[in-house]
Amino acid sequence: MQTTVKLQELFSYSIIPIIVVVIPFVGLMVYLLLTRKKQEKTIVKKEPITDIPKPNVRNLATIKNQYLQQLYTVENDYKNKKIELRQAYQKIRGIIRLFIYEVTDIKTQNYSLSEIKKLNIPRLYELIEEFYEPEFASKSEGDFNVSINKARRVIVEWN
Repeated sequence: MQTTVKLQELFSYSIIPIIVVVIPFVGLMVYLLLTRKKQEKTIVKKEPITDIPKPNVRNLATIKNQYLQQLYTVENDYKNKKIELRQAYQKIRGIIRLFIYEVTDIKTQNYSLSEIKKLNIPRLYELIEEFYEPEFASKSEGDFNVSINKARRVIVEWN
């Protein structure tokens, strides 16, 4: 049995639209990759602070007394149950960071724990690290008296 129906030719896409779309797209991607590498090379990396500025000696005693008084206030608030343990640790951490800022002009209140470690002030790093667990844990636990005494010692012994 013979049929008179002829088969259709295979469907094919025109190559011109593909060239018009793909070549500019590939060119754009190559351009973006090359300019991105140039931008990465020009970024200036911040060097860690290794030299601690000299403390403000004129007012050091006054500054110490001011921050020690703030620690006593936090301690009394905690003992009188005006604030919870987590809030007490947050306040102590804030007091210590502001004290360091006031005597050294290093904005430690804006620094993460790893940035504080790079400052090469080990006592500050250890103190802030100790405060992180009770401050951020789901259930705050910590020996408040030991922690506040360490904070006082850092302030008193700062020179």
